[in-house]
Amino acid sequence: MRYVRAVPGLRQELMARSFRLIRRIAWVAVALLMRLAVAPAEAAEEVPAEVVLRALALVNAPYRYGGRTPAGFDCSGFVGYVFAETTGLTLPRRSEEIRRLGESLTADQLAAGDLVFFNTLGRAFSHVGIYVGDGRFVHAPARRGRVRVERIDDPYWTSRFNGARRFFSSPAVVAAAAAPAQVVIDPPEPRITP
Repeated sequence: MRYVRAVPGLRQELMARSFRLIRRIAWVAVALLMRLAVAPAEAAEEVPAEVVLRALALVNAPYRYGGRTPAGFDCSGFVGYVFAETTGLTLPRRSEEIRRLGESLTADQLAAGDLVFFNTLGRAFSHVGIYVGDGRFVHAPARRGRVRVERIDDPYWTSRFNGARRFFSSPAVVAAAAAPAQVVIDPPEPRITP
């Protein structure tokens, strides 16, 4: 404790870091509560909650151009990883290609688990994130280098919004997410004895 008092500003920095960590934990707790509030009878309702929960669990993962694992994500790698883990759906590698799939939405139709697209590189649909509800989305931005949650009504994002897509109205996505994992067991090789 003496060391903390001896270094100017260290105490404030530690408090700020603690606050950020508590805020992230609170987001995960909200996601868990959302998960509990979902009726288990409908797979179509469970899938978006699973997507949101998995996405929020990855908050603070590092950014890495071309990254597709928790060791480092870019925006489309992050979305692809979350969807593969939760629904078994393999999405295209680039956000421009992902936007061609699913059901097109406007901003006022957004629901948790929908994909949101932005023009961040001077071309349409160059960035993608996952809408988590309450006017927020989670994404892997290059700026400041970590997966994070942001407000969709922030002027930066509002001015760059290109549209949204929903995958959960597709029967194929719901069926893939609800299906139990298939285990393939190779039959034993026959023994040939002389």
